Amino acid sequence: MPTTIRRRDTSEALFTTDADTLYGADLRGINLFGADLCGADLRYADMGGANLIIADLTGANLSNANLSGAELGAADINDAVLRNASLKNAQLSSADLCGADLTGAVLIGANLEETNLTAANFTNADLTGAVIISGWVLTRIEPQRG
Repeated sequence: MPTTIRRRDTSEALFTTDADTLYGADLRGINLFGADLCGADLRYADMGGANLIIADLTGANLSNANLSGAELGAADINDAVLRNASLKNAQLSSADLCGADLTGAVLIGANLEETNLTAANFTNADLTGAVIISGWVLTRIEPQRG
């Protein structure tokens, strides 16, 4: 049975993921401002519309998670796994996605302004309408042909 946490202010919370898992958790609209979620197992979690501003998600597994409309400004998401995650219209400005795996992720309309994308993997990701540089909107990206 999935974990459900709603309408709670958990800002600056510390989750101990070695004992508990947030796999498939219902975290829609939750306030996780500044939360420490390093290495958390958030696969299949629903965090649509959640406030994750300045949260630490270093090394977290967010595969197949729903982060649509989530606020991730200045969040530390380096080395996280976001395979097949939905980040539609997510706000990722000034976030650190260094080394993150976004294979197959959906980032339609996401805001990636001033985001560190060093060594991030976007293989088969959908970045349609995403904003990378202020005023620039991606319309289509073609894979490199060797």
